Amino acid sequence: MSHCSPAEANLDLNDVPRIAMIGQPNTGKSMLYNRITGASAYVGNWPGITVSLSNARIRLNGRETEFVDLPGIYDLEGFSEDETVVADFLKSYPVDLVIIVVNASQIDRQILMPLQVKQLGLPAVIMLNMADEARKNGITIDTEALSARLGVPVHLISAKYGEGYPEAIASVDAMLERRASAPPVYADYEALRATLMTEETLASTLSGAVVYPETPPVTMTQKLDRFLLHPVFGLPLFFAVMLFVFYIVWTIGLPSQDWVGAITDWIQNRILEPVLSLGPSWLQNFVINGIWLGVATVASFVPLIMLFFFCMAAVEDSGYLSRAAYLMDTWMRRIGLDGRSFVMQMMGFGCNVPALMGTRVMRSQPLRLLTMLIIPFSLCSARLAVFVFIIAAVFPPAQGPLVLFSFYVISFVAAFIAAAIFSRSKQFKNTEPFVLELPPYRVPTLRQVWLRGFGELREFLHRATNFIVIGTIAVWFLTNFPTDATGLDTWGGQLGELLQPVMAPIGINPYLTLALIFGFIAKEVVIGSLSTIYAMSSGLVAHQIATTVSPAAAYSFCLFCLLYTPCLTTVATVRAESRSTMFMVFSLVVSLVYAWLVAFAFYQGALLLGFK
Repeated sequence: MSHCSPAEANLDLNDVPRIAMIGQPNTGKSMLYNRITGASAYVGNWPGITVSLSNARIRLNGRETEFVDLPGIYDLEGFSEDETVVADFLKSYPVDLVIIVVNASQIDRQILMPLQVKQLGLPAVIMLNMADEARKNGITIDTEALSARLGVPVHLISAKYGEGYPEAIASVDAMLERRASAPPVYADYEALRATLMTEETLASTLSGAVVYPETPPVTMTQKLDRFLLHPVFGLPLFFAVMLFVFYIVWTIGLPSQDWVGAITDWIQNRILEPVLSLGPSWLQNFVINGIWLGVATVASFVPLIMLFFFCMAAVEDSGYLSRAAYLMDTWMRRIGLDGRSFVMQMMGFGCNVPALMGTRVMRSQPLRLLTMLIIPFSLCSARLAVFVFIIAAVFPPAQGPLVLFSFYVISFVAAFIAAAIFSRSKQFKNTEPFVLELPPYRVPTLRQVWLRGFGELREFLHRATNFIVIGTIAVWFLTNFPTDATGLDTWGGQLGELLQPVMAPIGINPYLTLALIFGFIAKEVVIGSLSTIYAMSSGLVAHQIATTVSPAAAYSFCLFCLLYTPCLTTVATVRAESRSTMFMVFSLVVSLVYAWLVAFAFYQGALLLGFK
């Protein structure tokens, strides 16, 4: 198995067979893609394509093959940004095969896409996914009859359980074998535009090949939705589920940090220090206190973050997260947003960047901009690591999960208040209707939860390693020069002191101020920089913060960290997605002022009430 960047490949004449995967949203396309490619997929930037696409190279029956996962779309002739991306890809890059993923339970609503692909002149294999659900709903599909009418292989599969998967992949391999001497194909959109698709065309394609029951059975989803979508109890139940998730993360994930800490200590004591003792003392100080402390501290959060994403993947794969968007839609409309904005904010809990890119599904530009404005208030994984560290250091263990959950709630409340204020402006006024498709409830499989959790962790580590080395080295320089200075007399300490007139009213001391400055690069740097700023291991830093920072000041620090700019990558993404430098600057200023005002109101209010 190997990887190759699209930029390195010969794009006009494929150096290996290229298979594009297309389908409507919620058809299980990405689940099938993950099953085919395992953990080998990566995100690539394709020249001329505005969206980063997932692709992977795997060996299929001994033949190296490239798979590309295209965005979920409803119509190949549509004009949304995702639909334009798919059209641009199929017109710009030749493919050897297209896998069309269709929800077998909704084949009557999704048969348009296979017919369109046929008109594009692309070789294809159709995979009718979720065969198990279609069977439960009493739907019978004659794949041979359907295959004869469409002129392409049709397979009933379950990407989730692997049912029918070996036969479908063997069919893909056979298609590639038959096309071994044929050149790859560009999509012929002119032929598609010359074809008239009518309701009769779609119905005649399925007539006799797909049989629906006269009386659809009452499903478990319908029974559960009576409680989980209850207009009164629905939302409290959702927040109770999320509170339970945070309890699991806290009680299981926090002790795991000690195990990772023991490993990194062993590496430092047994390997790094003996090896570095052969060199000059400044090199030992630089590597141990400038790089290794930061890396080791971030590494200690790996199991905790992975556990969080396992839980979130289970909630999302169960179909419950879509219900949360439905439940929140009424409330979101009151502040100028809709259920999709809520889903994007939930996506922001992993990383703000893909959530910002996900706003492309919104055709209303004002709604997009307003959603982009509030997504950075989501409690992303890097902030989660900062909060866990500070809360564990300052607050009693019994209060930890509740304090952490409070930031989760505040991130929503802060986003809602900001949206309610800015939606009054005509620049952010939304008039687009919102249509949401609720998937049936599904039991998440360990394989899918693992792939999702591991993928999110890999993205976190990728971002962390991009920033952590540069960030911790910069912190080391600022906290070790001038050479004869220590503590607040260093360049970093003086910078923290310089900003005290602004930061002291919100309870943040010069050391934490310096950490926040480096947190502007990426929140992954904050924890590592604290170790470098204090020149201590993470355990000793926690003790130092516990003795020098009050609970009110610690909470104020976390509030500021929650609401100010997540990272430079987010800033760059806002600029790219909005195509406006002015909006990026506006977003930056709003988050900084908002963070300071909220932290100021909390800290000064806490002091007035007698808290320290």
